Amino acid sequence: MRFFAMAAFVLLAPFTACPQSAPRLRVSPNHRYLEYADGRPFFWLGDTAWQLFHRLTQAEADLYLENRARKGFTVIQAVALAELGGLDVPNAQGDLALINRDPRRPNEAYFRHVDAIVKKAESLGLFIGMLPTWGSHWKSAGRKDPPIFNAGNAREFGLYMGKRYRDRAIVWILGGDQNAETDQERAVIEAMAMGLREGDGGAHLITYHPRGPGLSSVLFHKAPWLDFNMNQSSHGARDHDTGLFIEHDWALDPPKPALDGEPRYENIQVGFYFAGAPAYERFDDDDVRQAAYWSLMAGACGHTYGHGSIWQMYSPGRKPVLSAEIPWQESLDHPGAFQMGLARRLFESRPFTKLRPAQSMIKDGPAFGGAKIRAARAEDGSFAFVYSPRGERFTVDKSHIKGRRTRELWFDPRYGNVYLIHTADTAGIQTYTPPTSGRGNDWILVIEDADAGFPLPGAKRP
Repeated sequence: MRFFAMAAFVLLAPFTACPQSAPRLRVSPNHRYLEYADGRPFFWLGDTAWQLFHRLTQAEADLYLENRARKGFTVIQAVALAELGGLDVPNAQGDLALINRDPRRPNEAYFRHVDAIVKKAESLGLFIGMLPTWGSHWKSAGRKDPPIFNAGNAREFGLYMGKRYRDRAIVWILGGDQNAETDQERAVIEAMAMGLREGDGGAHLITYHPRGPGLSSVLFHKAPWLDFNMNQSSHGARDHDTGLFIEHDWALDPPKPALDGEPRYENIQVGFYFAGAPAYERFDDDDVRQAAYWSLMAGACGHTYGHGSIWQMYSPGRKPVLSAEIPWQESLDHPGAFQMGLARRLFESRPFTKLRPAQSMIKDGPAFGGAKIRAARAEDGSFAFVYSPRGERFTVDKSHIKGRRTRELWFDPRYGNVYLIHTADTAGIQTYTPPTSGRGNDWILVIEDADAGFPLPGAKRP
């Protein structure tokens, strides 16, 4: 039976920059989340802007970064030695990244431009998820011409990058959409990681962006330099359960935080790498939300959004990759980007670092396919989130929530609306039917200790 005591619309205030006194991140004591150096929780909400440094002017970068800060993003993932023309095509200022393609000879003019963008991001409270290089520049297997990196110059370049950005708001991301398959390739990655550590004195976290679909944990989980895991669930199909990647990493020892660093992008072709994938069938904001919430409910420490035009900073006159058609400036306000900010609002409205995967709460409901129900519960039983991607009904064992009374409400991840259901004093097994159903009608049940004093989900904390 459904009934609604009231409906509330949460007014979402603009996100504000993080204090400049805390530009460092670390792994939380429970090894499941990230936090600022002063112990405040950090929710990773990333955007893939791989070509940011290479293709945008400073004014264009400012426009992009200010837009992302307003929407609540916390991390911008960008590449110093970019994928598309990153070695041989000058940047927007007319400068190449390296002199004679030599990693031992970085071009000062190019990196001054990178510096300015990094500083702008930091002024807005954004971290740069900095990839020193795209994977194509170190990958040796399966190619005729040698890559520009070897173990020797990879350490030198890592040392250079580490020293240059030691005092900036940075997270290092190695890999760059490639997997280290051979001893030679692993040696390059290990050397670059050691160079970064030496250069920045261990000031910044390091992770690895694998080729998709893939997991950094399969390659480097026990590497001492890998602070947290990143997977790429990629762009192969609709209803691809991103939570499975996080489930895999959650079970590993030693425990490390994990997140999806490249899921299905908004407005990119569905299954782009399959021959004959139709350009008209594209992922939309529904696909984006499903990927995010499945991953978060499985225990991710955050999530990364992406857009088919923005990652490459596509504009007319450039050769489009993967059927990009909409200029990046016009793509900034597509709905999925706004909705990722709502996800952050929801999680930050509760002590989200207490969350643990909680599939055992679900006693009935879709367990496979696009309607699969996923749940997460605070370890102290104070609250839980249950995600229904298509508004299908499900049954919950309410005894998992502690307290004399429970408060129940629906959170709409499309608009941020909150609908209070009721407050109950029973802890039995209950079936819930979301307000609407069908593809694009996803809902989150918030069930919590009514006496805990939590604000409405999504409301900005005072």
